[in-house]
Amino acid sequence: MRSRARHAVLAVTGAVLAGAPLSVAVSPAHAAAAGAITVQRGGPARSLPFTADRAGEAVISFAASAPGVSWVRRGAESAVVSISVDGRHVTDLVVPSSDAIPRSLGLGHVGKGRHKVTLRFAKGSAPAARSVDLRQVGVRMSDALALRHAPIVVGRTGWPFGDPYQNATTDAPLIAWHETRPAATPGHRVIEYSLVWSNEDGGTDTPALMARWGRTTDIEWVYRVEVDASGDRVDGTAVYQAPLHLTLKFAGRYEGDHPVLQTCTQNNNMCDVISPDPPLRFLLDASRTRPDGRAREVVMDREPWTYRVAAQEMVREGKIENPSDPATREVGDQRTYLFMEFAKTTGAATTIGSAPGVALGVRLKSDPSRLYRSDHDEATWAIDRDGAVATTVELPEGTGVSDIASIEAVRRPTGWGDNGAPATVTSINRGFFLDESYLPQPSSFAWTGSVTLTQANPSAVIWRP
Repeated sequence: MRSRARHAVLAVTGAVLAGAPLSVAVSPAHAAAAGAITVQRGGPARSLPFTADRAGEAVISFAASAPGVSWVRRGAESAVVSISVDGRHVTDLVVPSSDAIPRSLGLGHVGKGRHKVTLRFAKGSAPAARSVDLRQVGVRMSDALALRHAPIVVGRTGWPFGDPYQNATTDAPLIAWHETRPAATPGHRVIEYSLVWSNEDGGTDTPALMARWGRTTDIEWVYRVEVDASGDRVDGTAVYQAPLHLTLKFAGRYEGDHPVLQTCTQNNNMCDVISPDPPLRFLLDASRTRPDGRAREVVMDREPWTYRVAAQEMVREGKIENPSDPATREVGDQRTYLFMEFAKTTGAATTIGSAPGVALGVRLKSDPSRLYRSDHDEATWAIDRDGAVATTVELPEGTGVSDIASIEAVRRPTGWGDNGAPATVTSINRGFFLDESYLPQPSSFAWTGSVTLTQANPSAVIWRP
C-alpha cells in the first residue's frame, strides 16, 4: 500500500433532503488530507481514522481505479474492496475500471467520537485484479434524512447453488438516489429509494430496453417509507419492490434505520429475507435526487461512467450484434445509437383498442427517404408511458450529429386496435452519442413546443438543424 495518510478528510458538509441544505460544524483539528490509499491483493488491510463531532450518518468518497481491470474482459471484470467501520462490515465497493471513477458510499450511523474505517481487498475480485487505488479520499458527516433511511442492498447469491459474488461480474449496483413527496399526514413525507444496476440478467430483453427505456442498465425503485416531522420512520409504512414487481410490506431487519434487503431475482427485485452468509452488501450514497420533470435516466447522465459499464457488460456477455445493423432488431454497438430524452402526454381515448405509444425517428442527409425508428417498427416497443421518457435510435456506424437531417415523433398503437387517443410531444430534453470509450458526448439536441399526433396525422418533425 502506498498510503502515507494518517487521517481521512473529514469534510463535514451540508446535505440535502428535498432541496433543503443542513450544515454541521466540525473542529478544524479533525480535518486533514488523506492522499492516496492502495489496497493490494494479499496485502494488509488499510485503515484511516476519523472523528465525528456528533452522532449521525457518515459517507466516504474517493476516486477509485484498479490497474489491469476492465468490465469488458472476462477474468478482469472488477476488483472488490470490503469496507468496515469499527470492525463492522458496512459496504463493498466494486471497481470496474482501471480509470478513476468518483464514488460515494454510505458508512451508516456512527456515534460521536473517534472511528476507524478499514479497507480490505476482497474475495470476488477478478483474477486480473491486483490492487485498488483510492484517491481524494474523504469522510463526511451528513444530516440528510435520505441517508438515514437508505437501504442496504445485499448482493445476489442465487442461494443455495449460485455464485455468491455474481454482482462483481454482472448486474452490479452502480448508483442510488431518492425522491420525496408529501404524505397524507401533514408534516410527514414519503421517501422512495431507487438503484441503477449495470444490467438485468432476466426481465425485459436487451433490444426492448434500448427502445423503451433508452439504456441497458436496470433501474428499479427498491424501498419506500413514510417519516414523521422528526424524521422517524412511521410504523407499518415501509414497503419494497418484491419479485414480480409486487409492492410488499417490509418485514425484515434494520441496521439502525437502514432496512436490509437482498437482490433475489434475475431482474433485480428485492427480498426482505436474506440468504445465509452473503458476502457482498451495498450501501450506496442516496443523498442526491432526480431533477423535476426529467426521466430517471438523467441520474446516469450525471454519472457518465455508468454508460461505459453498461455497454461493456453487453459486449462481454455476447449481447451485441457484430457487425451492427440498424435494419435488425438486435442491439448493435451502443456507439451507433442516438440516446434521446423527450416529454409526452396522452389524451383521452375515443373508442376501444390499445393506447398509442410514441417512437422517435431519425432521417439522415445522405438518405432522407429512410426513417430509422427507435421502436424498430415493433408495436410493443413504442413508449406509452407519459412524462419525460428516454429511448435510443440505432443509426449506421459512423453517423454523427452533422449527418442528421431531422428527428420525427411517430404515433402508433401498442397492441390490438387503436383507442384513438392523441399523443402530444412537448420537448426534446437531450440527445447524444457515446464516444469511442462509451462515454456520453455533450448533448446536441434540444427542442420545446407542442406537436399533437393523431390517427389522421400520426407523425411530425420536431427537430431540424
